[in-house]
Amino acid sequence: RNVNVPLPAGTGNGGYAYAMQHVVEPCLRDFRPQLVLVACGFDASAYDPMARMVMTAAGFRSVTQHLLSLCDELCGGRLVMVSEGGYSPVYAPFCGLAVIETMAGVDPPTVDPFEPFVGGALADELTQAQAEAVDHAYAAWARSSLEVPPVPSGERRQ
Repeated sequence: RNVNVPLPAGTGNGGYAYAMQHVVEPCLRDFRPQLVLVACGFDASAYDPMARMVMTAAGFRSVTQHLLSLCDELCGGRLVMVSEGGYSPVYAPFCGLAVIETMAGVDPPTVDPFEPFVGGALADELTQAQAEAVDHAYAAWARSSLEVPPVPSGERRQ
């Protein structure tokens, strides 16, 4: 099953953390996966010219740590992250490094030289529009997770 969380432009670390806590985590707990596979793109980074999001390397690190904790609890730590995109040749490598370092347990992490320019209130803020988008995504998932009775063989559901 697929769950989409259409976040508004300008969403940063705060909005993604809220989505992790209020949509991704409940979905994973409900599904109880044997493995979590993530198409880990960096389009949401603050310097990506296409997506218009405001995630920083710290935000990617936080999301990765949240996933690691959930996967440790739910599926014996089986988490696969597959790198798959982002259009900032300058900043995507720092975001990717944050994910890799988090998965490898590197502490302290590499310093993000762009953090002073994009971090702080703008990146970490959770706006009302972002929270509403996440809450709507959760409500849609909750409605779709209601038990649907199986169709008897040979019949089609209308």
